[in-house]
Amino acid sequence: MTIKLLGAVSGMAIIASSAAFADGHAAPEAEVLHYWTSGGEARSVAVLQEEFAANGGTWTDMPVAGGGGDAAGTALRARVLAGNAPTAAQIKGPAIQEWYEEGVLADISEVAEANNWSGILPEAIAGHMQCDGTWCAAPVNVHRVDWIWANAEVLEANGIEMPTTWDEFNAAAETLQAAGVIPLAHGGQAWQDATVFEAVALGILGADGFRKAFVELDMDTIKSDDMIAVFDQMRTMRGYVDDNFSGRDWNLATAMVMNGEAAFQIMGDWAKGEFMAAGKVPGEDFLCLSTPGDGFLYNVDSFAMFAVDGDDKQAGQALLAELVVGESFQEVFNLNKGSIPVRTDVALDNFDSCATLSADDMAASNEGGSLLPSYAHGMALRGAQAGAITDTVTAHFNSDMSSEDAVQMLADAIANSL
Repeated sequence: MTIKLLGAVSGMAIIASSAAFADGHAAPEAEVLHYWTSGGEARSVAVLQEEFAANGGTWTDMPVAGGGGDAAGTALRARVLAGNAPTAAQIKGPAIQEWYEEGVLADISEVAEANNWSGILPEAIAGHMQCDGTWCAAPVNVHRVDWIWANAEVLEANGIEMPTTWDEFNAAAETLQAAGVIPLAHGGQAWQDATVFEAVALGILGADGFRKAFVELDMDTIKSDDMIAVFDQMRTMRGYVDDNFSGRDWNLATAMVMNGEAAFQIMGDWAKGEFMAAGKVPGEDFLCLSTPGDGFLYNVDSFAMFAVDGDDKQAGQALLAELVVGESFQEVFNLNKGSIPVRTDVALDNFDSCATLSADDMAASNEGGSLLPSYAHGMALRGAQAGAITDTVTAHFNSDMSSEDAVQMLADAIANSL
């Protein structure tokens, strides 16, 4: 299915690009810095490379693994400071505006306006791609962060249903531990700790409480008894991971669920890309359900375009921007990535049950005011504030710190980061 779709898109693209070259336009070139390096992610970026090449472009790949994008961010900053910025880089959320404020991003408004991005993108997501009224980044997809993934066979063998409350999750975990199964597959990296934390926080604080705490940084909410309850649940969940979790990459935790070594993983739907890449079938081999509570935490992958010299590189930026938001590519890419299209006009007929659930929940959350940017994945806050929260979360998760002390540390860390 993917090959057929890609072929159709590429055929039209080749005609368009050939016409452009006949007019004497520069052949597009792009050096693309990204952190899509795991199995499902690598397949997804390969689709983009093939599409770019089908349009006559030359793609130079610069993948940087590790840290949920932290390592890529470090590499990008080194390149920009050295005066050698890549053509495009995978950046998201407020970090886009931070780069814009440093005066290093290109304006791609011409492409956005020609392709009606304002009309086909959700307003909240479009806002992340704009800088002082201009378009400076192109969105690729929408990932939901607050998912529970489970091994269907393990749950059935232990008489467990997918949990819809945190109490049900805890009861299931106790049953699994008694049966010798690791309840929660987790990697002891700060961003993974933060991913679990914000899912727990959404369920306990509710959508309004989450927004107040992690978007508005409201101190009354941050210091509340409900926030203490969030850390209490994190302490409980620390007891459900195995002793070897420290430093484990997220996709290795996903593999633990795949092979039945663990029952659950709390992770964004890029984990689904790993299941699908391994030939697993949703609803049969693995199960998906939003974490307990109402709301939808989104993480949007995007490419920011950097100010570069040369008609070939600028043509590469325009081509890349047009491709990633194109309707057919949105379908092909997201089928591989495990996410859902960022465009609202893409049919989901070819998508699996987890994706259609995600799309339905996103639409309902958008209408209900509970569609929220993920703090843990760089969508809600700037780096200093997000880092302050995550430092507290991971310090608590990896120590015997009390929940009350964690809340005080959280409040102090946020105050000091402002």
